[in-house]
Amino acid sequence: MNLKNKKVILAVSASIAAYKTPELVRLLIKAGAEVQVLMTPAAADFVTPLSLATVSKKEVYASVSNHAQWNNHVHLGRWADVLLVAPCSANTLSKMAHGLCDNMVQAVYLSATCPVLVAPAMDDDMWHHPATQANLSAIQSYGNKVIAPEHGELASGIVGMGRMADPVNIVAYLNAFFETGQPAQVPFRHALITAGPTYEKLDPVRFIGNYSTGKMGIAFARVLAELGVAVDLVLGPTAEQVAIPGVQVHPVESAQEMYDKCLSLYPQVDLAIMTAAVADFRPATQAGQKIKKQEGSDNMTLELVKNPDILATLGSLKQKQVLVGFALETNNELENAKKKRQKKNADYIVLNSLNDSGAGFGAATNKVSIISEHSVAELPLQSKYEVAKSVINYLINQ
Repeated sequence: MNLKNKKVILAVSASIAAYKTPELVRLLIKAGAEVQVLMTPAAADFVTPLSLATVSKKEVYASVSNHAQWNNHVHLGRWADVLLVAPCSANTLSKMAHGLCDNMVQAVYLSATCPVLVAPAMDDDMWHHPATQANLSAIQSYGNKVIAPEHGELASGIVGMGRMADPVNIVAYLNAFFETGQPAQVPFRHALITAGPTYEKLDPVRFIGNYSTGKMGIAFARVLAELGVAVDLVLGPTAEQVAIPGVQVHPVESAQEMYDKCLSLYPQVDLAIMTAAVADFRPATQAGQKIKKQEGSDNMTLELVKNPDILATLGSLKQKQVLVGFALETNNELENAKKKRQKKNADYIVLNSLNDSGAGFGAATNKVSIISEHSVAELPLQSKYEVAKSVINYLINQ
């Protein structure tokens, strides 16, 4: 376990998600960590200091003084290997962003010399509010990491983004964090990814499609979520199951549905990665009933019309976003991919070829090249997860 002998400060703020913190402490200690719990004064309305002191086997600090002695926030800020703020309410997030110091949590945060990880918890509308997003950007610009919240049922009763990441997933994030060391500063906070095929209906039982499984795009979603980036995954028809903390899945079927969903999400993101295998054409008409064979005819003529070009449209609308397209080629691969990048106004094209062994639809591995305006970076054959990590690291370091 990478948490063995690590000193973890868990700072609990006032959110209904605080009820999960005794379990989080238990899991951290089980993984070998030493845990010191801090609380904001209002957090005690949601979880008792006694319950947290019992599971951590340490006094819980809720103020800078217990009226008998000073709780040394400077010492705590230097003692820890990591400061984890979980749950981090919208109020505490705002204080962190603006350097306010009116409680023990804020005093330790401003004194901390260790990495700081934040697991937000709030309602969907609060999470998406421009002020909250600005505060997230601010704390990330200070070098802090955000463990993205999950999508699900919230305390208000609505379903949306804002659930604090599950304690098991937070511990997994911390393990990965200590395994690799503090990752490079991630310049992205919200990503749009397309994955999988599109199906274009001929009639109620037949469609035009392709062999894409969506595995490559799902791998990108997983890597970005592990880095604390909020992800919207627009996913075509696939048998793959996706349950990744911080990833909101938008199921679609046709190219038009994928196009419409991407256009609605694009203004909110700063990174878009288009891995989906989108059908270039669709039937001009969809039959309401199953198409029957025509007696006396051995042929069938099918009229197709062009689908909207998602990558080209996003390229024409691009402002702050980094736009990454995928190109699956079978001949003149590099030349065609370079032309595609320029024509679609993409920042990067990730090229993979069906001529490469171990690459292509359905495979667990892939071999790609990253094409920018001035360079081509060739990557070795890797698992699709490792390909996604390599591409994201490349983008981070540009």
